[in-house]
Amino acid sequence: MKKDKKIVVKIVIVVIMLALVISIFLIAPNFMKDKNANKINLIINNNNVTAKLRHDIFINENGTIYLSMDDAENYFDGQIYYDKQNTQLITTSDTKVAVIQAQDKKMRVNGSDVQLIDTIIRRDGNIYIPISELDGVYNIETKKLNDVNVVTIESLDRELIKADASKNSSVKYKAKGLSKTIDKIKKGDKIVWISENNGWAKIRTSKGKIGYVKADKLTNKTYVRQKMETPKQINGKINLVWDYYSEYVSAPNRAGTTIEGINVVSPSFFTLKEGDTAKIIDNVARGGQEYINWAKENNYKIWAMFSNNSMKETTSKILNNYTQREKLINDIVALAVKYNLDGINVDFEYMNMEDKDVFSRFIIELAPRLRECGIVTSVDVTAPDGSENWSLCFDRNKISKVADYIVFMAYDQYGTSSTTPGTTAGCNWVEANINKFLGQEDIKPEKIILGMPLYTRMWKTDQNGKSTSSVVNMNKIEEKLPKDVTKVWDEQLKQNYVEYTEGNTKYQIWLEDEKSIKEKLTLINKYNLAGGAYWEKDRETEGIWGLTKDMLGL
Repeated sequence: MKKDKKIVVKIVIVVIMLALVISIFLIAPNFMKDKNANKINLIINNNNVTAKLRHDIFINENGTIYLSMDDAENYFDGQIYYDKQNTQLITTSDTKVAVIQAQDKKMRVNGSDVQLIDTIIRRDGNIYIPISELDGVYNIETKKLNDVNVVTIESLDRELIKADASKNSSVKYKAKGLSKTIDKIKKGDKIVWISENNGWAKIRTSKGKIGYVKADKLTNKTYVRQKMETPKQINGKINLVWDYYSEYVSAPNRAGTTIEGINVVSPSFFTLKEGDTAKIIDNVARGGQEYINWAKENNYKIWAMFSNNSMKETTSKILNNYTQREKLINDIVALAVKYNLDGINVDFEYMNMEDKDVFSRFIIELAPRLRECGIVTSVDVTAPDGSENWSLCFDRNKISKVADYIVFMAYDQYGTSSTTPGTTAGCNWVEANINKFLGQEDIKPEKIILGMPLYTRMWKTDQNGKSTSSVVNMNKIEEKLPKDVTKVWDEQLKQNYVEYTEGNTKYQIWLEDEKSIKEKLTLINKYNLAGGAYWEKDRETEGIWGLTKDMLGL
């Protein structure tokens, strides 16, 4: 009997010890020492990020708050860039581009000079930016709180809720009564309300402490600032048609006509001029103003095309020179504003693979400038994984993060340089590349506009096996085909195929028609892409615009 009692006592003791150990593990974290107590704490949008900073922030004798470039990249500008050649830092936000010259107490914001108290500095091998002087660039409010070692940074486009303390209360580390007190609030104190869960309110006190109090101890909950949403220029699917004409002829005369279902036109208004300096050929003067008037009267958005005319060397020289790149951007913005345009469609093709990063920088620096004026930036790109100068010259992911839209030019699968006959845009190839954009390129579907051809190629193969091709517009295909030719539907390509022989020449053509375009439009809806685009106006058959309107729900 005594032996049994001893066993019971031992079991009870073990249970009590286990309970104590579990209690310690559960409660102890609520009373851990604050490792950041002796540092300047940084709170960004109600999150204390001090422990996550790569380098400590600091405040100089002028009261300027400094944040490392590494941390600015992490929290504010993923594309921040230090230009070693010109010893300047270039940082961007949604609507601003700021250039800060080392040792120069001024910065250039969207082309205008702004005086600084302090400039960028190097410290312990790292570049630091005067974050408190960049409030207007990032649309933030930076404050050093009185009497405490805390700096707060709030994004002014985010929601802000405040409340009053209705009672004296202890602010807890966790949403539990048995938790460390990290601050105290008095009746009437104003606090920032962050969230509420299970009767506990997460708050930020006037000392910058983030913790929990019972929600019923707060009153007068007030929305000081609502979350700002940037309205889309176009609600629903985008349906764009390129309206190409060269810089040597007048703009098309569209007076008295409409294009069913189309909500964006992209006339070829601007081209890069060949040479070492950033000059633009302005083609609006050739009938362009009448074209603009026509588009506005019919409620079409105008996303004017800006082309480099495939001038690889000129493009390279300009993009690699920041001064020329900035001049080019200033001129494009000025032209877009001058003509009251709704967007710019950047169509830079055939570039050096080595210029991929500077082309990205061009878009990174252009898009905010246009966005400040309410102007959309769209960028034409080719399919991934192709040749160096055609495909590998684009960083699609990086471009998509700053541009409003990426336009996938889903054509010329077998193009001008091909020596083997093949389709212009097989549906299986188009879909495979859409999946590359979404997968390996990690681009959001709502950023992708699918470009489709309103033309095909007629392939001729002679008796020696040499193949050449010529472009045939969609509306000219039927007249090019013999009357007795048989069309065969290719279920994989989702196209009609024609093959026939005349003399010693074999003819092959993979048709682009309303049926093949319908299959491609299906992909826009299947993958929830932003919309469609078509190269180019006046190549289409009569029913194409009604088809696109119905398929895209316009």
